[in-house]
Amino acid sequence: MIKQAIIPLAGLGTRLLPLTSVFPKELLPMNGKPGIEYILDECIEAGIKEVICIISTKKKLIKNYFFNDNFYKKIMKKKKDNRIIKEYKKIQKYKKMIRFVYQNKPLGTGDAVLKTKSYIKDKFFLMLLPDDLIIKKNCSKAMISIHNRKKDCSVIASMKVPKKTVNRWGIFLKEKNLDEENFYIKDVIEKPEIDKAPSNNAVIGRYILPKQIFRNLKYQKKGKGGEIHITDTIRQLIIDGHKFIGHNFKGKYLDCGTMHGYIRSSKEISRI
Repeated sequence: MIKQAIIPLAGLGTRLLPLTSVFPKELLPMNGKPGIEYILDECIEAGIKEVICIISTKKKLIKNYFFNDNFYKKIMKKKKDNRIIKEYKKIQKYKKMIRFVYQNKPLGTGDAVLKTKSYIKDKFFLMLLPDDLIIKKNCSKAMISIHNRKKDCSVIASMKVPKKTVNRWGIFLKEKNLDEENFYIKDVIEKPEIDKAPSNNAVIGRYILPKQIFRNLKYQKKGKGGEIHITDTIRQLIIDGHKFIGHNFKGKYLDCGTMHGYIRSSKEISRI
């Protein structure tokens, strides 16, 4: 069973400036609720027991959000407001399952994952990228179900994107279909040129990864943009014979990483 998840949160959030000049993008509200809580709720519903959040010293506000007990206790002592009490209990529930590690240099998702090496206990773990919200159906839960059927396989969420945008994504090359929603992955390429992309099946920010990925990450060279990409390490694992399954999820995808996407996502969530 998958019991641990990691969430990389150390990114600078430059695409959401000026909001992120003082405020972490993961705490920006969507329909009155910080974005990070949607990700945590997805984890809880999927059966995750521990979440490791990777932050930087510049984003300690995220940690403070979950560890601001004195503030709540003072308010509740003066004011018996059921809504405040309910919010405090909810945050306490999150707090019990979260651990924080630090990535102070923005060296990419692969480097962020490597920071969690000493905390991962089991053979496989879940990773969720906070810019990618998937609503209406729990993608992580569905992926864990697939993994439980195919014990030695990793799973990555997939979605078809317009051909002209493939250079923004990690892109899969299919090996063969497993069923209507899932396929075996033959290769994955980070941000390929449009005319060289093997498909328009894109990597979306949900991964079930093997613990052995840490051994590869330790020696992973920097890729595009001078960063260590988790996609490049996954590609090497596939070459080495590790099985990866692409999952065409049924939920609705929301991109919260840009200003346009954040505004659109907020509107979409408010309609649920």
